[in-house]
Amino acid sequence: MENLALIDSFSEFKDDKLIDRVTLMAILEDVFRNALKKKYGSDDNFDIIINPDKGDLEIWRNRVVVADGEVEDENEEISLSEARKIEADFEIGEDVSEEVKLIDLGRRSILALRQNLISKIHEHDNTNVYKQFKELEGEIYTAEVHHIRHRAVILLDDEGNEIILPKDKQIPSDFFRKGDNVRGIIESVELKGNKPSIIMSRANPLFLEKLFEQEIPEVFDGLITVKKVVRIPGEKAKVAVDSYDDRIDPVGACVGMKGSRIHGIVRELGNENIDVINYTNNLQLFITRALSPARVTAININEETKRAEVILKPEEVSKAIGRGGHNIRLAGQLTGYEIDVLREGAEEDVELREFSDEIEEWIIQEFHKIGLDTAKSVLEHDVADLVKRTDLEQETIEEVVKILKDEFKE
Repeated sequence: MENLALIDSFSEFKDDKLIDRVTLMAILEDVFRNALKKKYGSDDNFDIIINPDKGDLEIWRNRVVVADGEVEDENEEISLSEARKIEADFEIGEDVSEEVKLIDLGRRSILALRQNLISKIHEHDNTNVYKQFKELEGEIYTAEVHHIRHRAVILLDDEGNEIILPKDKQIPSDFFRKGDNVRGIIESVELKGNKPSIIMSRANPLFLEKLFEQEIPEVFDGLITVKKVVRIPGEKAKVAVDSYDDRIDPVGACVGMKGSRIHGIVRELGNENIDVINYTNNLQLFITRALSPARVTAININEETKRAEVILKPEEVSKAIGRGGHNIRLAGQLTGYEIDVLREGAEEDVELREFSDEIEEWIIQEFHKIGLDTAKSVLEHDVADLVKRTDLEQETIEEVVKILKDEFKE
């Protein structure tokens, strides 16, 4: 029959998109049945025979022969005289099958058919892409930089699928050029309209966990378990690991000789500082390990308030807090406890929260962010240093220092 480039339009997609035979036939039949419904009002009495390999398609309309002048539904009934034009020996009550040529549908219908076919195949392709990437959520994926925008990098994989790496899901030090290969995890996949939106992330803690699985054989094999990962992307991370085999040192296996195993992960993450910690159910010991490299003298834990007071020697305090307060913040996230640092021998010290009548809560929180929870811990720093380390104005800090100094005047 006359293909009129309709079936040819399928072949444009068949080889490229690898649509299976059954799916193709279903799409083609659906497209043609929609066209028949529009022209004849119903497609119930039509047979559609498709041979996608050869590009052949036949449409047959089945009607019942009725006496001349008694046709009530031209789509389902045919008069005896009309039937006998097809075949001379037809009788009333018999079924007549008549082939419908594509040309009979009209040029406008044929154009609509082609557009509908292309749309359906695109829709099928998008659904397959969505399903494919939905199964890859949380897994590492590699794609090539195609286009760099202000708020996102657009990537393309080997099959031409578009993946978005938003600015806020990049590591701050990330710098990409067109053609670069980029690794990250597939963080989310959604259908927006009929098009899948695939979001990649390099800042998600799960990316670091999956890198451990890829780069460290014992983690991949399940001999070592990654219990928890916390990150400040590009700055610092803490990874708690455990092994059910006492013969395996999980930290040593992950770090490797002179850091050989973890070096590739650190480089991938823009030289992010990674602390690998031995997990334990002993909460005091876990908090102690989480504050590494600081050495803890003693810990007081309040399980109800989820707070832990950690006592350290003065020279260990800065190590516990870390640059920009990163170490203590991550230790708190890793253990699930808010950690307050107290200096050893500072019994006469006063907690900042005791000054809530004179110092606003948000100001106290700014000091708390960098691990300064007591009056003396603040007074040990000069004003210029506190201005650099907090988001507070110099005048505000000077006022706080005056209030705290007044507390210790005789």
